[in-house]
Amino acid sequence: MEKQAVELCEESCAGTETDLADVKRRMVDDTSATDLAEMFKALGDPTRVKLIGALLISELCVHDLCVLLDMGQSAVSHQLRYLRNLTIVKRRKAGKTVYYSLDDAHIEQIFSLTLQHLKHAD
Repeated sequence: MEKQAVELCEESCAGTETDLADVKRRMVDDTSATDLAEMFKALGDPTRVKLIGALLISELCVHDLCVLLDMGQSAVSHQLRYLRNLTIVKRRKAGKTVYYSLDDAHIEQIFSLTLQHLKHAD
């Protein structure tokens, strides 16, 4: 197992000249930090990423998503429910068919910017 180097300040380090009280006031609060971590946790699963990627292209019904991801309806529905609870996707019923789409433009932006970042890092 590879050991990781731990970055430490020198013993003589007195910190930066940054106003730490100002930084503390402007930091993300605990609730927002938890919610943000949940959002990124949702993007931590390849199946959910594929679902979001498909919905980025078009509004789709559960059947379409099952075909695209080669998965059973139960598994797809489970992932969609998770994403819906985080307001990443929304659903629309038309008769007996349920259609899914991204909840809003922010989701598209987060997803697209993350992909751009990954391609930029290559």
